[in-house]
Amino acid sequence: MTAPLFVSADWLKEHYTDETLQVLDARMLPPGQEAVRDIQAEYLAGHLPDAPYFNIEALSDHTSAYPHMMPRPEAFAVAMRELGVNQDKHLVVYDEGNLFSAPRAWWMLRAFGCVNVSILAGGLQGWKAAGFDVASGPVNLPEGEFEAHYDQGLVKRLTDVLLISHEGGAQIVDARAANRFNAEVDEPRPGLLRGHIPNSLNMPWNNLVANGELKPAAELRDLFEKAGIKLDQPIIASCGSGVTAVVVILALTSLGVRDVTLYDGSWGEWGSRDDLPIEK
Repeated sequence: MTAPLFVSADWLKEHYTDETLQVLDARMLPPGQEAVRDIQAEYLAGHLPDAPYFNIEALSDHTSAYPHMMPRPEAFAVAMRELGVNQDKHLVVYDEGNLFSAPRAWWMLRAFGCVNVSILAGGLQGWKAAGFDVASGPVNLPEGEFEAHYDQGLVKRLTDVLLISHEGGAQIVDARAANRFNAEVDEPRPGLLRGHIPNSLNMPWNNLVANGELKPAAELRDLFEKAGIKLDQPIIASCGSGVTAVVVILALTSLGVRDVTLYDGSWGEWGSRDDLPIEK
C-alpha cells in the first residue's frame, strides 16, 4: 500500500513508535534569510523526537555551480545511511509548517527509490500546536539501509527546457512569486537576471498552500485552470532553485496528474546565463 501524501499530527503521534515508521526534519531557509537565521541551531533547539536533519542544502550536488541540483545516487545513498534512514520504512518528512521545503524532501526520496513517503500536515508548527512534545540536541541513529535507485525520467535539463520553450510539447510552470516572474523585483539570489523562461506559465507555490497543507482539490483545479495550465498535458515545473517547484508537483500529484517533471536547474541556472532567451 502506497503511503498517503499527507499524515496528520494526531495520526503521527498515534503511530510514532511503529517500527515501520521514520520521521525526518527537512526544514530549510528561504533565500535571503541565511544572514538572520541559523536553521541548524533552530533544529538543535527543537525537533520531533529521533528525527534526523534532512539537510537539503548539504544533500545537493556541490560540484554544480547552481543551487540544489540533485546529487549523484551513490552520494545520496551514503548520506541517508549515515543519517540512519531506512528506505523500506514509511518515511514522514516535515518542515516549519509552511510547506516550503518538505515537498522537496518528499520528491528527492521518491526520486531515489523510496516508495512510502508522506508529509506531516502543518509541519513542526502544527505538531507543537497539537500539544505534542519536541526534543532537542543532535540525533544519532544506527546506520540505515539505503540503496538509491534514481529515476532520471523525473528531471529535465536545460537543453530539454530550451527546446520545449521554443518548440512546445509541454507546459513550463514557474512557481516563483508573480513579481519575480514578471521581472518587477530582483531575485533574492544575487547575480541572477530578472524575468522568466519564454512561453512559461506562472503558478506561485504559496497560492496552492493553506495552513501547511495543500488547498482542497477543487480549489487547486480552479487555480491551475485560471493560470492557463492544462492538467491533461505534460508539465515541467520550475522555480528559483528547484525547491518550491515541487510544491506544484505535489499539488499536481494530489490531483492525479502523472506527466510532471522538474527542471532541476530552474531560474538559478537559466537566470545566471546571458546566452539564453528571457521574457519579462
